[in-house]
Amino acid sequence: MQRDSDEDAWRAIVENYGDRVELDDDPVDQSPAQPGADAGREERLERLFRPLPQPAEAREPVQEDPEDAFVPPPPPPLPTVAPDRMVAWGGLFGSPSVLLICLILGVHLPPWLGYLLVAAFIGGFVYLVVHMPRGEDVDPWDDGARL
Repeated sequence: MQRDSDEDAWRAIVENYGDRVELDDDPVDQSPAQPGADAGREERLERLFRPLPQPAEAREPVQEDPEDAFVPPPPPPLPTVAPDRMVAWGGLFGSPSVLLICLILGVHLPPWLGYLLVAAFIGGFVYLVVHMPRGEDVDPWDDGARL
């Protein structure tokens, strides 16, 4: 029995697929507004949007004592990088930057300069990988926790 009602419902959906429902417009009340209704609305709006009461006396802004302010210590100086390592970093980041800028601006580089930039990139990468700390002097049982 359930199957028949499902089939009928499905058939009705398929038959009416694409049809638009026509709704009648609600009749608009054309009578003039009653004077008492508008007064109640005004009263509600005044209650909702009345100004907040002002404080009895104005507060003075709180001034902090400059001696009590926390002044952090100056930061430690940045570590310096060895010159050979700085050249390797320059090759690693500088070469692709130069090639990318030349590509964007449409500047044609001589082939030998392009090969030199690629070699500087590869050389900088290899140098940094070879001189990377190995971790042999690190205690294998040290998990990094400090008390």
